[in-house]
Amino acid sequence: MADYNNDELPSSQQDRKKVSIKVGLVGDSQIGKTSLMVKYVEGSFNEDYVQTLGVNFMQKTIILKTSEITFTLWDLGGQQEYLHMMPLVCNDAVAILFMFDLTRQSTLTSVKSWYKQARLLNKTAIPFLIGTKFDLFSELKEEQQEEITGQAKKFAKAMKAPLIFCSASHSINVHKIFKVVLSRAFDLKCNVEPLVNAGEPIIILDWD
Repeated sequence: MADYNNDELPSSQQDRKKVSIKVGLVGDSQIGKTSLMVKYVEGSFNEDYVQTLGVNFMQKTIILKTSEITFTLWDLGGQQEYLHMMPLVCNDAVAILFMFDLTRQSTLTSVKSWYKQARLLNKTAIPFLIGTKFDLFSELKEEQQEEITGQAKKFAKAMKAPLIFCSASHSINVHKIFKVVLSRAFDLKCNVEPLVNAGEPIIILDWD
């Protein structure tokens, strides 16, 4: 197991091994899939994103030791009429982010259906359960936070998926998601600290 950090190490362009990682983002509409993608790739957040019509695609390249790793991110619009485009997003994906809005429990319940459909197309992709809008979630009553966190933990455990809560608008755990994706894809040691208590921006990487 190699150790992994984000440091860019000097290496000549020619010597670098080029690797591409396809990541699919699926979930109900208006939960923040595009916001997460744009925040990670461009570092910006805009509350006025237009709803995804069909599929969005973005790329981000990072340098890891002697490798040049390009994330290709595919974001599927959450409306039913775009389900026929799901193969574009899921086929050949190394990881699939199953996303839900932490302030709307119905979007977490929908993950079951998204998971089932994605697995029909891709049985080998590494699943992740990602809760968005943590900044708004942290303003909910304590009992609501505990209920949603408990349900999310159950779902993630059943999916054998890392569980991460994030906020694109407040830059919470955005880069950590892709750090974990990278570590899982290449079986690298991951130096992301777990957070497990309700009310925290949850990061649970392994289930006993």
